[in-house]
Amino acid sequence: MERAMSRTGNTLRLILGDQLNPRHSWFRTVDPLVIYVLMEVRQETDYVLHHAQKILAIFAAMRDFARQLRAAGHRVRYIALDDASNRQSITENLAALARHYQACHVEWQAPDEWRLDEQLQAWAAQQSLTTAQVDSEHFLTTRTEMAELFAGRKQWLMEHFYRHMRRRFALLLDTQGQPEGGQWNFDHDNRKPWPGTPAEPVDARPVHDHRELWEMLQRCGVASFGEPQAGHVRWPVSRDEALMCMEAFMQTTLRHFGDFEDAMSSRAQRLFHSLLSFALNVKMLDPLEVARRAEAAYRSGDAPLAAAEGFIRQIIGWREYVRGIYWSQMPGYQQRNALGHHTPLPDWFWSGKTRMRCLQQAIGQSLQTAHAHHIQRLMVIGNFALLAGLDPQAVHRWYLGVYIDAFEWVELPNTLGMSQWADGGLIATKPYVSSGAYIHRMSDYCEGCAYDHKQKLGAQACPFNALYWDFFARHTAALGRNPRLGMVYRQLQKMPDEQRDALRAQAAGIRSRLGDL
Repeated sequence: MERAMSRTGNTLRLILGDQLNPRHSWFRTVDPLVIYVLMEVRQETDYVLHHAQKILAIFAAMRDFARQLRAAGHRVRYIALDDASNRQSITENLAALARHYQACHVEWQAPDEWRLDEQLQAWAAQQSLTTAQVDSEHFLTTRTEMAELFAGRKQWLMEHFYRHMRRRFALLLDTQGQPEGGQWNFDHDNRKPWPGTPAEPVDARPVHDHRELWEMLQRCGVASFGEPQAGHVRWPVSRDEALMCMEAFMQTTLRHFGDFEDAMSSRAQRLFHSLLSFALNVKMLDPLEVARRAEAAYRSGDAPLAAAEGFIRQIIGWREYVRGIYWSQMPGYQQRNALGHHTPLPDWFWSGKTRMRCLQQAIGQSLQTAHAHHIQRLMVIGNFALLAGLDPQAVHRWYLGVYIDAFEWVELPNTLGMSQWADGGLIATKPYVSSGAYIHRMSDYCEGCAYDHKQKLGAQACPFNALYWDFFARHTAALGRNPRLGMVYRQLQKMPDEQRDALRAQAAGIRSRLGDL
């Protein structure tokens, strides 16, 4: 959406909180007629309940970005949350600023969230001044590209898309254009539990003192949850800091990432994960530069092929894939509930106070650090939510709020599609659920737990076990013909009736007292 631009007056250029890319073409030249606008608004702090560290990190990064632009000679208008002129709405502030600066033109980079895209498009249609939406110059695909690639296909398999992306950007290909190592995917090599060695690397992320910002948020009455760490937040606020974090990961950590990609431990929260997702999702880092740096680590001998491939698959494969899902399915995707689950979230989602040690660890870490890696999110928290029949929209809102890297374009398909199977299998070919055995195999979470991961029945039985079998029994109509679940249903059918009845009763008891687990 663009109208012809006049250069006889000022131009406002809106920068959203997840558009902190100093290498955008907007900033190549200094133009005295252009005013860059960044704003802290209640519209964005309040549309879902956010983790305290998420609000702090985004606002701190926005303020640092405004500082960088001013230092480069650009005109900047920064509206703080407690600014007396702040109308707390992006479009109301834009209208007021357009009047104040007598602007004849307003531009913005394409938002990544459907709600903001709709808001800005609707506002622009009512204005007499000219407006333009430009590309954010971040993603490797367009909003519609994946839908075009999969046109006519019933299922949109990520592996097909991933291979397309590898070829397109010539990543990890040999001289004949074939995948390095003779195969595209080394995922089967990347499923080892962590035995305690090698040691978790030193955390290379900077520590920032945001106490004044935190005090301002409290004065303004902004609601949040999670641990604010007294305003001391350990996330990069600039591209330079993000690059430093990326280099530390590539040089010291990537080599072990693949082996322990799916591992979990109460002794090491980060293990060998990059923790670059926040910097990527607010656009301090470019996905292709991160992927090429991982490839360089492999080619220089700093990382094995399986580690580099697994990491690159997350960046150019899964990340771009879920964005394509999001834009092809919105609006309406966020309301999907294929299995008809409606149970509210237990209170311990907000406190971490449960006797299930795996959930205590995964949720507790999320509340403490605003981060958990993909297996904690998928196979512990999401696994339990799906087995217990929790409302997928409530699960979505919790994930969107608690994680520092969660923006709706990436979080919604991961939560509703991959984790909760609420889209009926558009993304996942089967529900990602397991009994307690998987968690025991991949973590030390079962050590010292109030429940026994081996037991299916009784007061000390791991809740995952009965819930697992009851989940498939309850959803036979939706899942019973899924070819990937044939073994599960054959096992279920072989069970004596009294065993199935006992598991059903055990699961019903668990679901009736979720808050007391």
